[in-house]
Amino acid sequence: MRKYGFFLLVMLVLNGSNGRGQTIHVVGKPETDLLGWLSGEGFKLEFYPDSETAMNEIPPAATLLLLADQYPRHRLQLAKDFFQVMNEKRVRYYLEFPEDIPGVNSQGQVMRTRLERGVVAGDHFGESLPAMRILGINDCHLIPVEASDPLLVLAKVAGLDTAPYGLEGVPVHPLLVSKGSGFVALTKLSDFAKGRYGPQEHWKKVWAHLITQLTDKQEFTFSNWPRYLEPAFDADRPLTRADKENSVKNGVDWFSRGKFYIHPEWKDRWLRYQGDGTNPVGPPVPRDFPIGDGSEGLLEGHSSNIYFDGSQQYRYWIRADVQGEGAFALAAAGSLLDQPDHFTIAENLVDFIFSENLRKGPRNHPDSAAFGLIGWSHTHPHVYYGDDNARAILGILGAMAFMERDTWNQEMTEAILANFRTTGKQGFRINRIENKDLQRLGWKHYWNRDLVNPAPHFESWMWALYLWLYDKTGYEPLLEKAKTAIRITMDAYPEEWLWTNGIQQERARMILPLAWLVRVEDTPEHRAWLDRIVSKLLENQVESGAIREELGGNDKGRYGRTRSNQEYGLHEAPLIFENGDPIADMLYTSNFAFFSLNEAAQATGNPKYVAALQKLSDFLTRIQVKSDRFEDIDGAWFRAFDFERWEFWASNADVGWGAWGTLTGWTQSWIVATQVLVLTDQSYWELTRDSKINEHMEDRLELMLEEYK
Repeated sequence: MRKYGFFLLVMLVLNGSNGRGQTIHVVGKPETDLLGWLSGEGFKLEFYPDSETAMNEIPPAATLLLLADQYPRHRLQLAKDFFQVMNEKRVRYYLEFPEDIPGVNSQGQVMRTRLERGVVAGDHFGESLPAMRILGINDCHLIPVEASDPLLVLAKVAGLDTAPYGLEGVPVHPLLVSKGSGFVALTKLSDFAKGRYGPQEHWKKVWAHLITQLTDKQEFTFSNWPRYLEPAFDADRPLTRADKENSVKNGVDWFSRGKFYIHPEWKDRWLRYQGDGTNPVGPPVPRDFPIGDGSEGLLEGHSSNIYFDGSQQYRYWIRADVQGEGAFALAAAGSLLDQPDHFTIAENLVDFIFSENLRKGPRNHPDSAAFGLIGWSHTHPHVYYGDDNARAILGILGAMAFMERDTWNQEMTEAILANFRTTGKQGFRINRIENKDLQRLGWKHYWNRDLVNPAPHFESWMWALYLWLYDKTGYEPLLEKAKTAIRITMDAYPEEWLWTNGIQQERARMILPLAWLVRVEDTPEHRAWLDRIVSKLLENQVESGAIREELGGNDKGRYGRTRSNQEYGLHEAPLIFENGDPIADMLYTSNFAFFSLNEAAQATGNPKYVAALQKLSDFLTRIQVKSDRFEDIDGAWFRAFDFERWEFWASNADVGWGAWGTLTGWTQSWIVATQVLVLTDQSYWELTRDSKINEHMEDRLELMLEEYK
């Protein structure tokens, strides 16, 4: 055995410890992410077709990587006596997803996990990656084993970057273990970029440690670290108007690239995966499927579930708000880019709302208490959310303005008044109304309720619409109810505000009615209210333009910090674990803040608002997804962004709309449409100034509000 030690010494002297020119022996495909990085670090790669050939031909004291090319369908086959020969030759190796591991007690069949994440199990990686650091591993297929002192484990843990509750209360499985002169991964770790593992800095430290142990190379440049999906621009890259116009174009083209327009040829696929709407997720629409034209509706977007190959689940759900919001984005982009084809699809989406059950049934009967309301979704048309109705209405009104049409003014009058007559004395409507209750109690029951619900997420954009319609019609009750509710809500700020996933999203929603209140009654008090909320929101805007998420008081949150490992992924949740986490939310905060800040800036001319708006516009342009590999994601905005790492990363605890979720409506449409408003230096208020909706007001009041008109 002495000759192998001498050979190792000679190799170290010849190659040096920096790895330049050093050979790594490989069983696996050259296109593996790990190998691409190693080539960039100066290593020479020598390939073998299988483990037996490598075992027989590899020189003593070499480094060997055995990669699971057929993961997750097949585990890596090892030659007989592989570990014994590796030991005799003093070969240092990395092995992943093997068929047999002598001396390691397997616990059964391969597990497939979803919510579990990798966790650093001890001090193996040193101070740069201490215990309890989290590593994302999507759709992990894991060999369950018993092993002592693992380097990494897999467990369902709460937290952003660190598991704050440790490994308490959940099953824990070894993920990466030491064995003899090498390491064994119980899953595939080497395609970290294709699998979209994160955060990158954590994985860089893992691989730097492993390759150091295997080759003695001490320093790495990471200049060739593979990325198949990234932000469109770096944080400090100067932007041009053309960059922003291209962002708008990519943003609406994404609807087609992702095949979110349902086509009649695969409508049965939508219905199958939609199910009853409780879990409407499924695999991506195949790339060879035809694209619809909007007449069959627009799918919701992506679920946050990522498969092992980096592809992402779709949400096969049809929501009314998404159709209206999508029409707004398409009409805005069509106007800016002079692409009238977008107008056609926008019209189809709006027509779809009124041709489907979203506005049919009791919602279309003048003698029904639900007349004029818009159903929540195709599977739940009997549910009425005021905020969802508000966004659908705003989207349709905005689309009409961009297209210079008056097509749906009557339906929009009915929709606003339907929500108004189910709003109580103090201007609050509550979060959700069920059709069965509305039919049983009648709309006057809701009109006469004396309740308070200081929850801007659910209430405030409908107040904005009451102010908007008042401006067009002069109907005083709209103004009075909106003002009453706004005053109560501002008096309750911040201690009594009810928040959903964070207090920032409530501020973002509240800005719109405050800005439009200044439009209809420009008083010092109303300006002070607006400035109070905008200023507080902007306290968390950083230099890049990102708006940091923030949790509110512990007793007022609907979905606050995840309280245990067991609760991770069981309900809606914030993207952060604690205040100060450097995460921006494009589903609940930044998207709506963008639209609302534009309205506030245009209403007041306040230079602070204008500067913040431009910074946010730049930020959203820069973080749009760019990917040549994942065509259905290229041009989207994910819900989450870590603005310190400049990477798509956050806590993925939300059960339905997690960190990597996309939404054709809420997220995509408001960002695209607002970018158009910013580029054309106008507000929504001014865009819709010439609406002819007043032509339908008198007869709709007579029909829907009777003696209250």
